[in-house]
Order: sequence, then C-alpha cells, then structure tokens
Amino acid sequence: MTVFSDLVHLKQTGDDRFQAPTAPESTGRMYGGQFLAQGLAAACLTTDDDREVHSLHAYFLRAGSVEAPLDVEVDRVRDGRSFSAREVKLLQEGKELFRMMVSFHVPEDGDEYTAETMPDVPSPDSVATTYTEFSFANGEAPDWDGAARPMDLLYINPPDAPPGVPVTEPQRLWTRISEALPADPAIHKAGLAYLSDSTLVDHTVLPQGRRWQNQALNGASLDHAMWFHNSVKADDWLLFDQHVIATGHARGSAQGYFYDQKGRLIASCVQEGLIRWED
Repeated sequence: MTVFSDLVHLKQTGDDRFQAPTAPESTGRMYGGQFLAQGLAAACLTTDDDREVHSLHAYFLRAGSVEAPLDVEVDRVRDGRSFSAREVKLLQEGKELFRMMVSFHVPEDGDEYTAETMPDVPSPDSVATTYTEFSFANGEAPDWDGAARPMDLLYINPPDAPPGVPVTEPQRLWTRISEALPADPAIHKAGLAYLSDSTLVDHTVLPQGRRWQNQALNGASLDHAMWFHNSVKADDWLLFDQHVIATGHARGSAQGYFYDQKGRLIASCVQEGLIRWED
C-alpha cells in the first residue's frame, strides 16, 4: 500500500519544477486530494521555513489518470516581509489539470476567537463503521479503488435512511493519514489537504434523497478553498464535520471543519462539485 510520505516526496526536475509520484489507485480518475497535497508540498519546497501555509484556493480543471505521474510547476508570485504567495500548476502529458494559489504567513500572536465549536461526538475508539465499508454496502461500484488511499475514515453517522429520503444533518467522520508522519509541519498540512477532499462532494447529493454510490451519478470536484487555523498532526484522529451549503444548476457546495481531539478548530474548507445524473 502506498504511504502518504512517499506520495508527497517530489523529484526536482528544474527550478521550481517537480515530478510527483503516481496515484495509489489502480483504476479511475485521480483523487482530487492528491492534487491538493502534492501541489501544496511543492509550494512549501519553494518557501522559507520561517512562514507557514495559512490558505489555499484551487480549481480542478481536468481529470487525471492514475497511471501517470504529475508534473508540478510553481511560480513565486510574491515574497514580502510577512506573507508569501505561490501559484501552482499540475500537468499530465502537457495538459494542465489543476491550478492553485497558496498563501504563507510568518506566525504572529493575535487575539483568538472561534465561531464554530466541536460537536459532541463518540470517540474514534467507539466508531466501527468505515467509510469504505459503508460505501460498498450501499451500492458503490465493485472496482472503486478508494480504499488504496493512505487515509483512514470512520463514519460516525452514516446516512442509513433509504434512497429517496432526504438527509440534511451534518455528516461527521473521524479521519487521519494512515501512517506515522515525520515531524515536518508542511507534511502534516499537506496530509490535511489530502483528507479534505475525501467526502465533501459526496454529501451534497443527500438533501435530495440521492446517494453518492448511485452509478448514475457523474460527480467531480470543481474548486476547493481551505484555511489553516492551528497546527495539526494529520496522523492523529481528526473530526471532519461537514455541512451542505446549497445545490442547484448541476452543482453542489459544502463546507467542512476539522477539529483535533482536544476540540481545537484546526482548519476549515469549502468545496463545490459537479452533480450530474445520467438516469
């Protein structure tokens, strides 16, 4: 099984140019979280150690093949006294698949406030249902290879209502990178970016009584924004609390909050995805 630290180990091919490893899956389109993680890892390699990523904004432009590596290009847009900005492009066979802006900030002290607080949920030790098990039990395609990804997902409140019944409650999972990671904070934030694309788009079909395992669904991530609020250990269990914002016009948007087991808000993200039905 592919380990995450190998997935974000990039080979330098030129000035601010890298090659990223192939995907762990054997079939299908490349997972969007891999774009996010490898792009962020490349941006960190071009930025001084005195500053940390605090936000990213990305667009998924084309589907990627799991059978080929990615070429990564980083543009050093700006380096100021407190902030740095990087533009990252991921390409495959000369075609641009993904573009992302990443902002870095020299850490500073400041007043703290959190509007969202961690919901009361069972501990990871008491949750037995995995996301993969739930998906296969509810009609996921037999050749889906998402279980090959180096992450663990425990589903706290899977939408067990029959198809046709709307589900609007927040969807909550415990998640982590499935190996012990090096102490490098950049790898842990890349790991969190990898996790952030895992289920957000899936849940946007629930309010209409649909289920993402339905083979008539043609869905894909369109864009993704993320803000990092605190330090993170991506190899520890994190609560991923997800809410559907709106759906319409063959698109759906959702927001997610990551909390550590101490209740700290670690990061927040928003994503829009394609919801196209072929039935």
